[in-house]
Amino acid sequence: MCCNENFEERNKGEKIQTSLDLSEISGMKFFDPHVHMTSRTTDDYQAMADAGIVALIEPAFWLGQPRTQLGSFTDYYSSLIGWERFRSSQFGIKHYCTIGLNSREANNEQLAEQVMEILPQFIFKEGVVGIGEIGFDDQTAAEEKYYRLQLDLAKEAGLPVQIHTPHRDKKKGTQRSMDIAIEQGLDPYMVIVDHNNEETVKEVLDRGFWAAFTIYPFTKMGNERMVEVLKQYGSERIMINSAADWGISDPLAIPKTAALMKRSGISLQDIELVTYRNAITAFAQSGQIDENDFLRVKNIDQSQKFASNSILRGGQQPRIDKNSIIIS
Repeated sequence: MCCNENFEERNKGEKIQTSLDLSEISGMKFFDPHVHMTSRTTDDYQAMADAGIVALIEPAFWLGQPRTQLGSFTDYYSSLIGWERFRSSQFGIKHYCTIGLNSREANNEQLAEQVMEILPQFIFKEGVVGIGEIGFDDQTAAEEKYYRLQLDLAKEAGLPVQIHTPHRDKKKGTQRSMDIAIEQGLDPYMVIVDHNNEETVKEVLDRGFWAAFTIYPFTKMGNERMVEVLKQYGSERIMINSAADWGISDPLAIPKTAALMKRSGISLQDIELVTYRNAITAFAQSGQIDENDFLRVKNIDQSQKFASNSILRGGQQPRIDKNSIIIS
């Protein structure tokens, strides 16, 4: 009964919405530093490109059910630096990724040991801009063990770290994540602490880390709350992302939030920092990001192929008219 009540209450809130109009941010460019495009369709890529997203970072993450063997990790990491990068390029979006063993699957220690052996084969590949997303889920001893090992790997490789902060007991998990990063000798400026909220942001910024916020319906941050955070803390070392994945999520979270920020009186300079520039500054420490790669996109040929496959299926045309009710 309680679950139904929560669902009904949530739906009441959904009825009070403003209409979607991104015309006021037309011409702006955006960088989404955390979005799981493996879980999204080409329609999402098209919508993102149309809304001004020019580049993104896809962190390695949990797929919804546990992997059972090393080969599934190998194939997944390979897809992030292969097919998914190609698929993104077919819509003029530059695709980067972070590679790591996610916190949930760190609890399978036998498999985790094998994954740690192969990580060095991937983290030095082109387009890999950090180790991530790593950190805590249930805050177990095994999670801490592999978090520390991956921090050491990042330090050795000179790569930024993208930290997943836990959904449960977030404040404690965030503090612990930062404490351990410092214990392992990382410079806080090389560490992006993700999934922040009002409870964690002050300490993250005060300690010199990057504070990333995920605009994700119901479970993380709404963009009205994000506007208030920005008004209180400013734009220094703050970035926003969508973390869009296989759940109820929105790959247009950044442009939508930019529009709301503009309506709320946030300066264009601050909007540009939190929706574009800060992410580039943080992850460019990897030496892998050149802004010219996504500011000077040439004509795109969507008939191109990767491993004998293209994004066009069965003779499809490159673009679809989304305004037509007819699907032909």
